Amino acid sequence: MFKEKKYGRTAKNIPKGFNSANDFFEYLFNNKDIIWMGQNTNHLHEEDYIYNGMAECLKSREYSKYPPSEGFSELKKLILNDLNLNDSDILISSGGTDSLYLAMNVILEPQHNVITSDPGYLIIDNFASRFANDVIQVPIYSEECDYKLTPKLVKENMNENTKVIILVDPLNPLGTSYTSKEIEEFAKIAIENDIYLIHDVTYKDFAREHHSIANYAPNNSITIYSFSKIFGMAGLRIGAMISNHDIISGVKTIIINDLGTNIVAQAGAIAGLKSKDKWLDDVVKTTRNNQRLIKSMIDNVDDVFIVNYPSDGNMLAIDIEKTGINSEELAEYLLDKNIFTRGGNYTSPNFGDKYLRVSFSIPEKEVKIFNQEFPKAIEILRTK
Repeated sequence: MFKEKKYGRTAKNIPKGFNSANDFFEYLFNNKDIIWMGQNTNHLHEEDYIYNGMAECLKSREYSKYPPSEGFSELKKLILNDLNLNDSDILISSGGTDSLYLAMNVILEPQHNVITSDPGYLIIDNFASRFANDVIQVPIYSEECDYKLTPKLVKENMNENTKVIILVDPLNPLGTSYTSKEIEEFAKIAIENDIYLIHDVTYKDFAREHHSIANYAPNNSITIYSFSKIFGMAGLRIGAMISNHDIISGVKTIIINDLGTNIVAQAGAIAGLKSKDKWLDDVVKTTRNNQRLIKSMIDNVDDVFIVNYPSDGNMLAIDIEKTGINSEELAEYLLDKNIFTRGGNYTSPNFGDKYLRVSFSIPEKEVKIFNQEFPKAIEILRTK
C-alpha cells in the first residue's frame, strides 16, 4: 500500500469553502476583480520590455527546441552582473523556490540541522526537513532583535550539527533586511564553523540598501535569485542559484530538469535585465509610496500597527493582536471584498494569529481600496 510522505510543517492553509489549496488559488486566478495583495507579486510593469522579449521568442517558434540545460550564457552573465558576482558560478532554475530545494539537497545530510526564522518563508522549512535531522526555527517576532535573525541569535541556537543558516533578505513577511556589518558577521560565523549561508535575495531590489553575503564568504554561501517579484514574472517560474564552482557542480548532478528552463521565460528574463534601468526606479517609487499610504491609514486605526516600518520588501505585516481578531478571519473578510491578503499562519506557526501580511506592488488605486476596507473590517470584526 502506498504510504504518503509527511513533513513537519505545513506551508499552505486551505481557506473555508475550498477543497484544496489548488482550488483556492485557481479561484483567485480566475477572479479578474481580485486586488492581489496576498502573494508579494508585482503588478506594476506598464512598459512592454519583458513582454516584447517573450513575444519575439514566441514569434520565432524557437520554443520547439530544448534550451541549454544550464541556461543561456547571456542570461547567466546578466544575472551575475546584476549581483556584481562575476567571479561566481551560476545555474538557471525554474524559480527561486526550485533553487532553495536544490541548495538544501546538495548540502544537507541526515545528521545536520538548519537554522531558520519564525516568521519566515515556511516552504524553506519544509524543504530542510526532508534532508536534515532538525529545523531550528528561531523566534524573531520581537523589537528586541529588530524582527530579524541576528548573528547573536544564530550563535545562541547553533550547535556542532548546524550546517545551514537561512537568510531571506529582505525577509518575507516582515520586510526586515541586513546591514553590511551584520552580513559580515554572518560570513565570519559561516567560515569559522564550516557551515553555509543560503542567502535568498528575491526582494533585494525593493530594499533601501542590500549587501551580498557572497562578497564576504564566497565559499560558504549560496545566493538564491528570482524573477518573480521585481521583474513581475511570478507565473513564468524562472530563477537562479549562484555559488562557487564546487557547489554548482554538485547541484548539476541532482537536478531533475536537465532539459533546461522554459525558453520563453528565459527570453523575458534577458529582456528584463537589459531594460532594468528603464523601469526599476518607477516600480520602486510606486511601492514605497503605496507603503506610505498604508502606514497613514494604519496610524488612524486603534490597536493595530505595522510590525517593521519601513519595510524593505514589497510586503509588510500588520499586527492586529490587540483587536482580538484572528488574522485568518480578517483575511477571509477582506477576500469577500475582493481583496486577497494572507493571514500570518502562512508564514509563522507561532505568531501567525497576530498579524496580516499585505503586499503593495500594485496600482495605487487598488491600495486606496484596501485603505477604505481595512478599517471597516477591523470595526466590524472587533464587535464579534
